[in-house]
Amino acid sequence: MSSARVSRHARIRMMAAVATVCALSAAPLAPQAVAADTPTYTETYRPQFHFTPQKNWMNDPNGLVYYKGEYHLFYQYNPNGNTWGDMSWGHAVSKDLVHWEELPLALSHDDEEMVFSGSAVVDWNNTTGFGTKKNPPMVAIYTSAYKNGGKQAQSLAYSTDRGRTWTKYQGNPVIDIGSNNFRDPKVQWYAPTKSWLMTVSLSAEHKVQFYTSKNLKDWELQSEFGPAGATGGVWECPDLFPLAVDGDKKNIKWVLVVNINPGGVAGGSAAQYFIGDFDGKKFTADDKGTYTPPTGKVVQDFEGTGFGTWASTGTAFGQGPAAGAVDWQGTVDGFDGKGLANSFHGGDGATGILSSPSFTVDSPYLNFKIGGGRHPHEAGTVMDSTPPEGTVLADFEGGTYGDWTATGDAFGTAPATGTLPDQGQVSGFLGDGLVNTFRNGDSTTGTLTSPEFTIDKKRINFLIGGGNHPARSDNPTAVELLVDGQVVRSATGKDAEALNWASWDVSELAGKQARIRIVDDNTGGWGHVNVDHIMLSDTQAQRVSQETSVNLLVDGQVVRSATGADSETLDWASFDMRPYAGKKAQIQVIDMNTAGWGHVMADQFTAADKPAKSAVQRADWADYGKDYYAAVSWENAPGGKRYMIGWMNNWDYGQSLPTSPWRGAQSVPREMALRTVDGRIRLTSKPVGSLESLRGKRPATASDITVKSTSRPLIGPTAKGKALDIEATFSLKDADRFGLKVRTGAGGEETVIGYDTTTQELYVDRTRSGAGDFSSTFPGVQTAPLKAKNGKVKLRILVDWSSVEVFGGNGEAVITDQIFPDPSSTGVEVFAEGGTATLDHMRAWQLGSIWR
Repeated sequence: MSSARVSRHARIRMMAAVATVCALSAAPLAPQAVAADTPTYTETYRPQFHFTPQKNWMNDPNGLVYYKGEYHLFYQYNPNGNTWGDMSWGHAVSKDLVHWEELPLALSHDDEEMVFSGSAVVDWNNTTGFGTKKNPPMVAIYTSAYKNGGKQAQSLAYSTDRGRTWTKYQGNPVIDIGSNNFRDPKVQWYAPTKSWLMTVSLSAEHKVQFYTSKNLKDWELQSEFGPAGATGGVWECPDLFPLAVDGDKKNIKWVLVVNINPGGVAGGSAAQYFIGDFDGKKFTADDKGTYTPPTGKVVQDFEGTGFGTWASTGTAFGQGPAAGAVDWQGTVDGFDGKGLANSFHGGDGATGILSSPSFTVDSPYLNFKIGGGRHPHEAGTVMDSTPPEGTVLADFEGGTYGDWTATGDAFGTAPATGTLPDQGQVSGFLGDGLVNTFRNGDSTTGTLTSPEFTIDKKRINFLIGGGNHPARSDNPTAVELLVDGQVVRSATGKDAEALNWASWDVSELAGKQARIRIVDDNTGGWGHVNVDHIMLSDTQAQRVSQETSVNLLVDGQVVRSATGADSETLDWASFDMRPYAGKKAQIQVIDMNTAGWGHVMADQFTAADKPAKSAVQRADWADYGKDYYAAVSWENAPGGKRYMIGWMNNWDYGQSLPTSPWRGAQSVPREMALRTVDGRIRLTSKPVGSLESLRGKRPATASDITVKSTSRPLIGPTAKGKALDIEATFSLKDADRFGLKVRTGAGGEETVIGYDTTTQELYVDRTRSGAGDFSSTFPGVQTAPLKAKNGKVKLRILVDWSSVEVFGGNGEAVITDQIFPDPSSTGVEVFAEGGTATLDHMRAWQLGSIWR
């Protein structure tokens, strides 16, 4: 399945971590309001050529198989809501991988199990006995996620009517190893041994197992692969398939795709892959050799008895460098020499800051090693957690709710004292009590309402965490301010257990009578809310840092930041210092987190001419964007083609997207190939050819356009739009960066698709792409390595109403990102920065909708 959704709490517990730093908003973005008369598939942000269900939540693609002229796309689906929960298999079919027909629910959750991810095959020889040789059954192999105890095991269902109706096998499960993290079977027929082959994930152990069977019912373990590559999160949704290298059918290599969450190259969810050999029993990855970082001048290696000229505050870093692990800490490795900075002194509950002296930036890069917790720096946060002065309406101390009124069962009979059973660690609350509706898991609902009070100050401040389900959504987890019975302010968590400050400006409501109502009406993933210390004040409470990070400060502002990967192994990171050459700067190692993985480790700060690369950056990725996950491929595709599709989303913010009545989209199906790029075999992809059937008759064209340090609109009615297919070739001149901007318009909105000549990287910048304040991890820049060929850079760009997919070169660099621009932002511009570049050729087609 991909089970960040399992319960994300189970995953968080398993990794002894807390979810990404909470990003709270006093006025969160609610799902886009949809007028009652808005036709389905024309709603704001609705993808026009990517598959989405008519309504409700969708995540991983499942059961990809071709049979009798139809490509089947099953998918993780919640038939009962717009967030993760009640996992079942939705179903759609297509004759061309472009136009889709949504069919009724295929496999439903029931009282015993949810139906997690898996695959489907056509049992041509009726090895199962579920059909006949004349009418071979279609067999789904899925993960049973048992509701009692959380065990995951592999099960079967079958269909004898082309996948329209399904029967679960009475002998389920067919593989049960007693694990709670054993999922996502991908099954195929392996002709050399005339047997079925299953590739399945031991997600928490970062391993893939291979099983074989003659009848899909009785399985024998053959081997394991892993840990390898990127291991910063759970391994999920594996896939294994052969491809010819450079089209040479005499040179076959095997590709093992392993999706990972979190810990992807762009943060959060991503699809990594390994290339190697498979002998029917064991996969052996090609040896990529050892990594040697760039040399440079070491500015701090923590080899002395003290911190030298670096200053320490708080207690987390101790009196000097650590020699490795400190008391109660797991084994620490990956540091150089004998010492490192380690903020686990006193455990995760301690905080502190380690600061370098000020220095002048005189090298292109600052490389260093970092480990510990994954709690990123968040702009605008402060280090002082002391609340402002004011009148406390409720602090939930004393073991009762006092005169607040509770309904339902989510709030229990008294405030919680912290983390509840089976919940990820809760932090950031004050005192000994808080509201916490994770009672009996996310299944409980209810409200908690304050007595009436008079608004006599400018602000209402409070601490909030938990699920991101805004007050205006179908099933909220929210804090609401009621005046005259109407909700006039609301706030919600950000899918994190850590509480942080939210603040409402209520100055216009002065003198009004009001109530606070805390609502939990959600039973899906993150279906709970944490609240504490509600107060009236004339001062806005500032959000408090909860980071474990290494920061670069220039002019007192954080301009670069890195964080650990919830690991005690240190790994390389790098800051690009070139924009700050000649400026005064400072390094700070910061631990402001008191929950799980609430510590940071750092070592070997080195000024260098080239950036060091982390294990994540050195891994191979099918896509370098933020929104390509759970990628798997179709079996039995005609002509031996290998088509792959991924969930176009990220678990960092997937349940918070501003879409309704659906949430979740699939990527464009891609044709996969192995090509030799710069002397190394790489997995490449291109959009399925049938997508071109959506192109309008006449493309907008442009040629020989030279731009110098400017941005220029491409004029013409067909040179803009919300759904575009763009082919462009640029010639390098002396520009630092160049490319195209799409979905430009309202209020300076733009999504920048560019090439950086100095780093030789393709990039997508969505920091100004539209709505993005639903998550602190959504805005950003994604990069992919791409070398120019003969002085030219070739791009294929697919623009939809809420996404961009960028294919660089011959598909060796791909970036998939969601965007949420204003519908009026339809412009396309060509740009260059720091010099000149030439747009040699461009063709841009407007794409028709697959829904009309």
